[in-house]
Amino acid sequence: MLEDLKLGPAYEGFLFLAESVRNPPVLRPHHHIELELNLVAQGSITYVVDGRRYTFKKGELLWMFPAQEHQLVDRSADAAYYVAVFKPGLIQRSCRGERYSGLKKQKHASGMVLHTDLSPRDFDTLRQEMDALIADGLDADVLNREAGFGLSGQFTFKHNDPDWLNAGLRHILLFAWRLQQGHNKSKNAIALHPAVRKALEYINLEPVADADIATLARHCGVSDAYLSRIFHKQIGVTLSRYRNSIRISKFWKLYRKSGQKGLLDAVYGAGFGSYAQFFRVFTSTYGKGPRQALKTT
Repeated sequence: MLEDLKLGPAYEGFLFLAESVRNPPVLRPHHHIELELNLVAQGSITYVVDGRRYTFKKGELLWMFPAQEHQLVDRSADAAYYVAVFKPGLIQRSCRGERYSGLKKQKHASGMVLHTDLSPRDFDTLRQEMDALIADGLDADVLNREAGFGLSGQFTFKHNDPDWLNAGLRHILLFAWRLQQGHNKSKNAIALHPAVRKALEYINLEPVADADIATLARHCGVSDAYLSRIFHKQIGVTLSRYRNSIRISKFWKLYRKSGQKGLLDAVYGAGFGSYAQFFRVFTSTYGKGPRQALKTT
């Protein structure tokens, strides 16, 4: 799915710090014309890219090229990670030498996720530069609420000093690429079983409420027990937890269209069987109850 990141002409990209405790999960597979960079500041995040699962921890730098469809499938409760994207025009203007030619590609030659472990010194330096740009931007709660690029439909990214942001993004792009060179790692890639890949595709396409374990298992051509076991082993989370994350993501989408008056409609429309189930999953995800959390949205 090609995602429109809704970046206005004044911006060469965007940057924000995503935090599990206040950032709605966006688990649909997608790609975009912009190059994406993630830096894990805390906890861990897990992606599926081209049938492989990758888990990245604090201090790891990773790249998603424009043609790489990627799907966030899990993150630890304490996860915090910087998300930066760079428009093609910025890359063309900034990367003129051979050293940076790799940034102009649509996909990394290996087909895998390019990443590296940063030294503590390099991690701190890059993080400080990102923090300096974020400090003069939109409120962190707003950026997390909109998942960086506007789940609500009306949101567009803004920054208090676009020129400063654009200059900073260019420097971050080049600096991060210099840190990456010579470190084409793939040590934590796990090739997914065909049944797991089918399950992910099915859950993404079908209404969550209908995608029970029996239906999923039949679609994947395996038993309920085997699907549950292999999914947990390869994705790193239980099938139930993943489906609940999908429900939470769908809840946010529906809730933002209806507001407080449509709370229960959003709960049931997202596939939760009861408000009690929704409350339990929501509280486990965000560390506080929905009514308390929704007061700030």
